[in-house]
Amino acid sequence: MYVVTVAAGGRQAGCLVGFASQCSIHPPRFAVWLSTANHTYRVACEAAYLTVHALRRDQRALAELFGGETGDRVDKFARTAWRPGRDGSPVLAEVQAWFTGRIEGRMPGGDHVGFVLAPVEGCPPAAGGAPEQLRYGQIRDLEAGHPA
Repeated sequence: MYVVTVAAGGRQAGCLVGFASQCSIHPPRFAVWLSTANHTYRVACEAAYLTVHALRRDQRALAELFGGETGDRVDKFARTAWRPGRDGSPVLAEVQAWFTGRIEGRMPGGDHVGFVLAPVEGCPPAAGGAPEQLRYGQIRDLEAGHPA
């Protein structure tokens, strides 16, 4: 599971994402799929960059904040430590493995839109291998802040 954050037009947003994957080796590309019902999607439509945070198994609280609340009603960034990254895209302090990607394209896909990203900066997992990533099965009971 990932948290994707974005800033555009004086607004910040972030959401929990389960549909994401590397999609090219040369050049390096990564795709994240955002629900069109989501506040983050609306902000991302105006943005040039998205920041993708890989959640660890012990970061369920972040998954609950970014997946169980909606930015339409809650300022998620008032509830967690962060710093501004590229173009103001929030970088979450608790997450060690993250990257910011320039939006290279958008692909409609039903109720989600895929954002193809070209990584421009980030912090890879620590040496010695990545800690176990949070998986959907560990949060399947989470009640979403928005319907899909």
